[in-house]
Amino acid sequence: MADLNVLATKLSEEFSECLVSSMEALGELTIVVRARDLSDVMLKLRDGDGLRFEQLTDLCGMDYSTYGDGAWEGKRFAVVYHLISVANNCRLRVRVFAEDDDFPVVASVNDIWPAANWFEREAFDLYGIIFTGHPDLRRILTDYGFIGSPFRKDFPLSGHVEMRYDAEQRRVIYQPVTVEPREVTPRIVREENFGCN
Repeated sequence: MADLNVLATKLSEEFSECLVSSMEALGELTIVVRARDLSDVMLKLRDGDGLRFEQLTDLCGMDYSTYGDGAWEGKRFAVVYHLISVANNCRLRVRVFAEDDDFPVVASVNDIWPAANWFEREAFDLYGIIFTGHPDLRRILTDYGFIGSPFRKDFPLSGHVEMRYDAEQRRVIYQPVTVEPREVTPRIVREENFGCN
């Protein structure tokens, strides 16, 4: 079933009630499903006749707040799943938007594809997306005391606090971020005759 038209038709028949949209781009099909239908859709994608998407290869969080130079209208946070059907030799991208922008929540697919475990923890850590039903949802990349979600578009570029080892106190300490101004223009641009000898 490498033909995307055949796959798109199959998906629209199978998920007529659950499918928000479907589009083809860059040789892959992307479908958007509602958050409340996610678990049922994913289970059918894995086990359904003619579908059999056995592998979850990636899962990532998305923040659409400034997408399209701020022209985006819709929910802010989404989770994007990349699935592969080895049996049918095709790929599928599934996108689901969290219903609440202030407290984004999506069902975990860890019980369907165990590979989702760390990917969901990463999306939780970096975007603050909660995955209900996840067996161990905790930070995976940032420090335990870290405050905020660093991949959100409204997170400050310099962060809130910095961590350093203090030799006098003989321990790691947290303090407000200090940013020293510095020259970031390369010498080849700054100096008119750089490299001319």
